[in-house]
Amino acid sequence: MRIIISIIALSALAACGSGRPSGAISRACEASGRPAANASLCSCVQGAADATLSGSEQRRAAKFFKDPQKAQDTRQGDGTAAFWRRYKAFAERAEAICR
Repeated sequence: MRIIISIIALSALAACGSGRPSGAISRACEASGRPAANASLCSCVQGAADATLSGSEQRRAAKFFKDPQKAQDTRQGDGTAAFWRRYKAFAERAEAICR
């Protein structure tokens, strides 16, 4: 009986994938080349993004990893106040939980 339960549990875990959130933010984080960027940290940051940003907002924010000036331009741009508030909430959440 324990063998059957173990097989079912392993099958369920395998179906879940690696358990790491994977998305635009995580990929951009891992590709950023920053010394602190690792799979664990980038996965955590992706989790914060999933909780605060829509998919299109995540794709937009992912570009900031490659081009930080784009973040500054977005912050100062017209019509981006709502996005910037959500982006700031994401950044604060990621900083708080991904240490």
